[in-house]
Amino acid sequence: MSITKKAILLIAGILVIDQVIKILVKTNMSIGEEIHVLGNWFIIHFTENKGMAFGMDLPGDNGKSVLSIFRLLAIAGIALYLRYLIRHRAHGGLILSVAMILAGAAGNIIDSLFYGMIFSDSWGRVAILFPEGGGYAPFLHGKVVDMLYFPIIRGTWPGWFPWLGGGNLVFFRPVFNIADSSITIGVFIILIWQKRFFAAEIKPGQKSGSPAETSGQATAGSSSDYASARTPDETSSGL
Repeated sequence: MSITKKAILLIAGILVIDQVIKILVKTNMSIGEEIHVLGNWFIIHFTENKGMAFGMDLPGDNGKSVLSIFRLLAIAGIALYLRYLIRHRAHGGLILSVAMILAGAAGNIIDSLFYGMIFSDSWGRVAILFPEGGGYAPFLHGKVVDMLYFPIIRGTWPGWFPWLGGGNLVFFRPVFNIADSSITIGVFIILIWQKRFFAAEIKPGQKSGSPAETSGQATAGSSSDYASARTPDETSSGL
């Protein structure tokens, strides 16, 4: 299977899994509802955000529109870069990692573009898909659905710890989704294997080989060049 087909299948698979889980959560849970999958350290916790990392937001309706448009442009840029990598036969690991980042970004932008139009809100009730009278927000103003919560460590910050001393300690606190995971994993793979992924390619016409072979070729070439530069008299006399 070609690397192009692998990248397409990877993107499609991540998008399908991400959207299926989000729709199931959205149509079966209300905001703040939880399902404890594995005790208190793996929880399905339904929450929504406006699409920026760490809950940050741009003020007003125009802020959300600007954010969504910016994310669309970013996705287009990532897609063009992926196409460039495939055409230039980049390392397969790099291509698949960028495909994961593209799939994650696309998975979240789908929520922002369409969820406000096709779902009712989830505050105090389970959302309805395609409700009469329209959804909870116009195009570009949907919220991203998050649900994966891993509060593995719970406790209290030491009193001497600056700013947080005495407060609640929860690790890992953020609630995220499959698309977020795809982006994070793709970025980490690139960071870990960057030397291999971005290794300098052999220039056209440059022969590969061991250092000894390269040295031998260089020596032989120098000798032949020197011989050709000698005069006929020098050659015949054995000098």
